[in-house]
Amino acid sequence: MAGMNVKAEVESTGMDTVKLLLAVVLLIGGIVLFYFLEEYSTLIRVLGLLAISGLAIVVALQSVAGRRVWDFAVAARTEVRKVVWPSRQETIQTTLIVFGMVLLVGIVLWLFDMMLMAIVQSVTG
Repeated sequence: MAGMNVKAEVESTGMDTVKLLLAVVLLIGGIVLFYFLEEYSTLIRVLGLLAISGLAIVVALQSVAGRRVWDFAVAARTEVRKVVWPSRQETIQTTLIVFGMVLLVGIVLWLFDMMLMAIVQSVTG
């Protein structure tokens, strides 16, 4: 029984490779057609490229790797919804603190540079 599962897994991996290659070939073909058919309207070429890209995505989603990417995207979206975003006031306050600290560190480094420059000039004459 375990041997059958391994065999089925290997076959699906082979088919997955074919599906992913087909998706890549579709994308490359769509891009080539987009530039090859320059005499047609840009709108028509863009719509064609979008249609071919959509077909390539559908083909890629039929593979195990494609489903994993889709599941990851869905999980990431769920996690983003759980984030507690700062309020406008908190964002402004934090930005002002960062700006003030950058300004302060910049001034300290400038003063340090002026001091080192004066020391170097006094030593070298």
